[in-house]
Amino acid sequence: MGGALHLTRRFFGALRPGGPPEADRAWVESVLSEAEYALWRRQYGPDRRHTASVAREVERRLGHEATPAVIAAALLHDIGKIDADLGTWGRVVATLSAKVAGRDTAKLWSKSSGFTRRVGLYLQHPEIGADMLELAGSDPLTVAWAAEHHLPADEWTIDAHLARVLHDVDDD
Repeated sequence: MGGALHLTRRFFGALRPGGPPEADRAWVESVLSEAEYALWRRQYGPDRRHTASVAREVERRLGHEATPAVIAAALLHDIGKIDADLGTWGRVVATLSAKVAGRDTAKLWSKSSGFTRRVGLYLQHPEIGADMLELAGSDPLTVAWAAEHHLPADEWTIDAHLARVLHDVDDD
């Protein structure tokens, strides 16, 4: 789940409330399908800011290769986090819990109740997000990246060049 520097930057960025600037919000709306945009809007403001920034950088780096599906992958790869409904401090606890207990334990937690369940759901966000995107009718590339973005590079199924850019820009 990312390096300490990345997680520290994300933490401090998450302390500032609010979503992205209006120009970025309008751009996101123009790129995503109606169903995808409805999901994106459900994210916390700091997450919307982060994903819009990631998608803009992916677009800059890839140029004409930045298809709508690739941009959607940048915007929606973490969408599975929304069902856990954890704020900044809950996410800190979830991330540290994963480091200590491991992701396999998180699958058991998601079957419990209360905060423990929410931590378990948060740690399973790639699988949950991929399912949400598939139900929303997203492109297979977008769905695959949501499912695979925390896997080792040798397990990615999308084009290696696109995956590397998505991964490196997000640094997640």
